[in-house]
Amino acid sequence: MALSRVCWARAALWGAAVTPGPYVTRKLQLARPRAGLAWGAPRYLFPRQLLIQHFWTPKQQIDFLDIYHALRKQSHPEILGYLERVIPLVSDAGLRWHMTELCTKIQHGTHPAIHDILALRECFSNHPLGMNQLHALQMKALSRAMLLTPYLPSFLLRHRLKTHTTVIHQLDRALAKLGIGHLTPQEVKSACYLRGLNSTHIAEERCRTWLGEWLQISCSLKEAELSLLLHNVVLLSINYTGSRR
Repeated sequence: MALSRVCWARAALWGAAVTPGPYVTRKLQLARPRAGLAWGAPRYLFPRQLLIQHFWTPKQQIDFLDIYHALRKQSHPEILGYLERVIPLVSDAGLRWHMTELCTKIQHGTHPAIHDILALRECFSNHPLGMNQLHALQMKALSRAMLLTPYLPSFLLRHRLKTHTTVIHQLDRALAKLGIGHLTPQEVKSACYLRGLNSTHIAEERCRTWLGEWLQISCSLKEAELSLLLHNVVLLSINYTGSRR
């Protein structure tokens, strides 16, 4: 049973990390020629939509993953702006201070420490940032950060985000049991990319360090706190050395 879970975890790493949601593919397909530059999708990149990842050349892999990351990175300012706006709604003064400090650090380009993020787990388990309390606009932005379509009713967006975050949480537990040291370099980079980091331009050891930080946060969270894991796609990746492209 344990071995099958590890195999499932590895299969999920390869599949989910390089396969965009329908939002990305359809958005690029429907874009008019004059809007092509805004999406950063030169015409020679059509193999990205016609061929599975197995047939991409090494250069295409880097180019395509850069494009997908650029798409999801567009949602980062909106997600961070929403966190800043809800600070006054946090009832606990200590949590308000921690949230303000975290947002300030990130806005100034600092990579947050693990304890900076875990200190806010209570904010993300209920009002105003619990999974069931997120507003529609924030769920749309988070969906884009996960390369999922934002063009769904609110209840479907919430259900989809819950489902994807729960799967990642389960993968994290499996990876923690397996140990990062047992992953190949490509598996490490795929795992990081799936969780929000543009690992294509970061050294393997730096990726392993980042993945270790992510797993430490994830494995500390309960199911009711998974909204923090969802936001961690942005919080932990946005200022990591080598990831700002």
